[in-house]
Amino acid sequence: MLAMLLGCGLRRSELIGLEIEKIQVRQGHWVIVDLVGKGGHIRTIPIPQWVKLGVVRWMAASGVSNGRLFRAIGKDGTVHGDGLCENAVWCIVGRYCRKIGLDNVAPHDLRRTCAKLCHASGGELEQIQFLLGHASVQTTERYLGCKHNLSSPVNDPLQHGLTITINRLRAEWADYIT
Repeated sequence: MLAMLLGCGLRRSELIGLEIEKIQVRQGHWVIVDLVGKGGHIRTIPIPQWVKLGVVRWMAASGVSNGRLFRAIGKDGTVHGDGLCENAVWCIVGRYCRKIGLDNVAPHDLRRTCAKLCHASGGELEQIQFLLGHASVQTTERYLGCKHNLSSPVNDPLQHGLTITINRLRAEWADYIT
């Protein structure tokens, strides 16, 4: 559960509604297909290999093989019901985060952390927006805490490339330019 929240950036509602049949291989990569998110937006979410391994382990340990992926499991190993509520996800995240010394961690904190880790590893803003299912890139920017860096602008390196391009165009068009 924690791996899906952190590695795929899912919302609680998306996590508890996730059905095993939605986990498929597309273009050689494990994904969650046609996930209906907030506002009815439908998206396909890549699943990192480490998250997929966690899902496989969960399925083997729980005996869950179809329907909703996450369900209550009794102490005797019996699967109960057909899913969990959002509060259960909140409690599970809180309990396991406290075990590793992190207090006051909410499921949505893991979603924001997913976005920040993707960005820190070079992920493009637009791709992070797709992953999270944000309708607006401004929402993704707020998650990341993006601000203008005027001391080292992102477009400064363009000068070198533009100079080369302009010189190449001048050479190609030399006969036409008077």
